[in-house]
Amino acid sequence: MYACVDLGSNSFHLLIARWHDGRSEIVERFSHIVQLGEGVTLSGEISPAAFGRGIDSLREFVNVMSRYPLRQYWALGTNALRLARNAPQFLAAARELGLEVSVISGLQEAVLVYLGVMSGLPQTDEVRLVADIGGGSTEVIIGRQGARLVTGSLPIGCVSWRDRFFTPLAGKPSLLSQVLDDAVAEARKVFEGLRAESLLHPWEAAYASSGTAKMLAAILQMRGLPEGQISRQSLQALRGDLLACAADTSALLPGLKERRKDLLLPGWAVLAGMMDAFEIESMQFSPTALREGMLHFMMQNGPDTSRLDRQAMPQVTQTAL
Repeated sequence: MYACVDLGSNSFHLLIARWHDGRSEIVERFSHIVQLGEGVTLSGEISPAAFGRGIDSLREFVNVMSRYPLRQYWALGTNALRLARNAPQFLAAARELGLEVSVISGLQEAVLVYLGVMSGLPQTDEVRLVADIGGGSTEVIIGRQGARLVTGSLPIGCVSWRDRFFTPLAGKPSLLSQVLDDAVAEARKVFEGLRAESLLHPWEAAYASSGTAKMLAAILQMRGLPEGQISRQSLQALRGDLLACAADTSALLPGLKERRKDLLLPGWAVLAGMMDAFEIESMQFSPTALREGMLHFMMQNGPDTSRLDRQAMPQVTQTAL
C-alpha cells in the first residue's frame, strides 16, 4: 500500500492506494481546506492560524496513515511552501509528526499534474491542454501522450487572487463588479505570458483539474450542462449570479459548497482570464490531478525529487514566471 500527501496552498489531500500490475486501486482519499497560502503573497509568511490548521490536518493524515501497512509514502509541498519565509518551521513541525515533506518547484508540480490528468484519460494521439488552478499557482501544460510540448507554472491562484482583489472589499458589495473585471483583466495578462508558446501547439481538447474547476463545473451542471463541462459562454453567463451571491452573505448557489464561497469570485476570475487568454471555448473537468500523478511517478521512480527534477527538464518549451 502507498500514500501520497499533497500540501497545496488551498487544500491538503491524502490519497492511499494499492498498486497492482500497473494499476491503482484507491483505498482512501480525503482533503481539508487549510488555505495555507492565506496572505502569503502579501505578508511573505504563513499566518499563525493557517500554520495551526495545516499541522492539525497533517496530524490527522498521520493518524490515518498509521492504520495501513504502508510500504511507502510521498509528501510534497507546493506554492505556499515555496514562497513563505517560515516554511522551514512548518516543515520542521511536520517532521515532528513523523512526516517528511519535500517542496517541489512549479515546473516539477506541472510534470506531476500532467501525469495525473493523463492517467485518467484514454491514450490517444490528440494534443491536449491541461490547466490546474491551485491556491497560489496555476500549472499549464500542452502535450501529446507522454510528451509535454509546453510546460508552465504561473504565479496566480484562487487564494492569492482573493487576497489581492477581494479581501479588501469586505462590506463593500457595490465595488464587486468593477473589482471582478479588474481581477479577470489581470489574470488574462498573467496567462498571456504563455500565449505565444501555446499558439505553436494547437490543442484538440482542454482539461481543468483541482478545486476551482470542480467548483465551477458543479455549479454549471446544476444549470443543465453535462457533468464536468465548462464552456466559456456558460461561464460568462454566471457572472451576474456570482456577484449577487458574493454580495449576500446568506446566499448560496446550487452546486456551491459553503466552505468554498470565499473563493467563488477569485476562482471564476482566474478561470475566465485563462480561457480568454488562450481562447478556450470549452474545458472538461479532470478528477485526477497532482495526487494521482504523484502515485504513478512514485511507482516508477520512488519518492525521489531528484528524478522528478530530471523529468521537469524542458522537452520543448518550459516557463516559470
